[in-house]
Amino acid sequence: MPKNLKECFPMIQSREEILKQINKQKNLKETFDSWKPEERKEFLDICTGVRGVKILYDAFFKEVMNPEYAPQRLNEFLSLILKDTVRVMSVLPNESTRLTDESSLLIMDIIVEFECGVIANIEVQKIGYLFPGQRSACYSADLLLRQYKRLRDEKKKGFSYRDIQTVYTIVLFEQSPKEFQAYPGVYRHCFEQKSDTGIEVKMPQKFIYISLDIFRGKQQNEDGKIHNRLEAWLTFFCRDEPEMILRLIEQYPEFKALYEDVYELCRNVEGVMEIFSKELLEMDRNTVKLMIDEMQEEIQRKEQAIQAQAQAIREKDAALKQKDIELESFVQRIAELEKKLMEK
Repeated sequence: MPKNLKECFPMIQSREEILKQINKQKNLKETFDSWKPEERKEFLDICTGVRGVKILYDAFFKEVMNPEYAPQRLNEFLSLILKDTVRVMSVLPNESTRLTDESSLLIMDIIVEFECGVIANIEVQKIGYLFPGQRSACYSADLLLRQYKRLRDEKKKGFSYRDIQTVYTIVLFEQSPKEFQAYPGVYRHCFEQKSDTGIEVKMPQKFIYISLDIFRGKQQNEDGKIHNRLEAWLTFFCRDEPEMILRLIEQYPEFKALYEDVYELCRNVEGVMEIFSKELLEMDRNTVKLMIDEMQEEIQRKEQAIQAQAQAIREKDAALKQKDIELESFVQRIAELEKKLMEK
């Protein structure tokens, strides 16, 4: 077994080779110098095999999972996620109407259609958004409406609602929202609509969430064990420690070809620097978006607390006024009794 990534992937360049290419071009040098010291180190570590490549970067993911020249990879991964054999027929244009500028805050977002007509939206989030259920439902509804319009236009009068196929929303979280943190050790969650009476009616919207941070923690607690092929894929996506990459390749040798594709891409220093710069920007925007959402939620909670306190004050004020009325009435009755006693 190789001792390091360089031994396993000879195409990996040395630190000196990469820096030489950067220093030869003014634009690359300016970009490199604009990064923080820890960002420069991370970039060089990734390109030289000191640590693994971030596979979930949009460009890297699309390189290794491109269904046009390596369809079996995406087919296998999605089949394992869905627990059913599927085959991607085409990649659909992402025309989803975003309620806010969220498309740029996703690490990766791809929509595919299977041979059976089922549609799946696969996205990766660096930081899980607040309200993941509500958000997913909105975009699932958007995909469902797109399918309805397309089928209606294609079939015209021959269209029937039975033509509507399942729409999957598959979300991979690098950092899960708090709802998912309440289930440590559970990294796959599947949601679908069911009746409380047992009646079966086909509801086409389904949701699958994969918490990569929870999977990673579970795997670390189990001394890095990879129990099955789904865990092999998740290891490929979220573990960048060289020892884990080498362990994955030893247990599942077919993953070596995927890493070779990525490291061939890394030989294009200018291209990888562009990818890295974009990811740094998206990470910053992700963090800002999350902070804004959290601040808005905190403001809303405080407003609700203030409103509750104001309502409580109003109720107490009303109660005091009622007591004042009762006291005034009582004083009036005493005065009347005293008057009667005086008259006697």
